[in-house]
Amino acid sequence: MRQIFPYGNTLDGTMQTTSADIGHLVRKTRASLGLTQETLAMAAGTGLRFIIDLERGKPTCQLQKALTVLSTLGIQVALRPPAIQGTMKARGG
Repeated sequence: MRQIFPYGNTLDGTMQTTSADIGHLVRKTRASLGLTQETLAMAAGTGLRFIIDLERGKPTCQLQKALTVLSTLGIQVALRPPAIQGTMKARGG
């Protein structure tokens, strides 16, 4: 299997983190907080159908709404660019 990018997606379509992984985390966190899907939807300012789809790992859920739900639950998202050899020196860093 040949990778297109050194840090993630491959030709076979596999990913390191999937929408199903995010959905599972949302469901687990919501349940541990004792919240219903309806309560979470109201708190996040979204609809019940969106919460259901997100928890089921629907890959086409709107990113901004998903980020709002994650924030509402206290789930932190960290985006870090890869450390590319030579980049820091080339930019004077």
